[in-house]
Amino acid sequence: MILASASPRRAAILEGLGISFDVHPSRIHESIVEGESPEEHALRLSIQKALAVANLHPGKWVLGGDTLVTIDGEILGKPRNSEHAVEMLLSLQGRTHQVVSALALVVPGVRPPDLEVLSDVQVTAVTFRSFGEEMALPYAKTGEPQDKAGAYGIQGGGAALVERIEGDYTGVVGLPVPLLLRFLEQAGKPYRFPD
Repeated sequence: MILASASPRRAAILEGLGISFDVHPSRIHESIVEGESPEEHALRLSIQKALAVANLHPGKWVLGGDTLVTIDGEILGKPRNSEHAVEMLLSLQGRTHQVVSALALVVPGVRPPDLEVLSDVQVTAVTFRSFGEEMALPYAKTGEPQDKAGAYGIQGGGAALVERIEGDYTGVVGLPVPLLLRFLEQAGKPYRFPD
């Protein structure tokens, strides 16, 4: 399998499952399309990423993903800098937001260039504790929020901001395992624990 992402968090999930893979990040432009819902946006980008890399590696299984944070219908991307991270974190504190994670798995067909794309979206509700700048500012200074949608990483120090989640933890990290396992089953290659 090829992971169409440079995310160390997605790679860690695949490694934890014992799935062997190579990394080839996609280089698509991640623009927002007018009128697109957060779910449509994440799904479109995950499919585009997977197909872009699949075109470079014919006959290979390729996994693409996209994760975003949304609150009040607004998509929160990655922060521009530490100040923007603090602003994002304070907008989420004491509230529930949604983490939208989409996956797309390109399954090579029987006859090249035939292929199948299995894709879906998973939404997890995350509630942050109430906190102020005394918590947000030191966390932003760690640098952890810089490459993460919504300016936090639940698998790291950002866990201290979270009061509860409703849904799948791995989806919040960026690779929803339930979707991946369903895709593998649909493709006739059900997941098995490594020997």
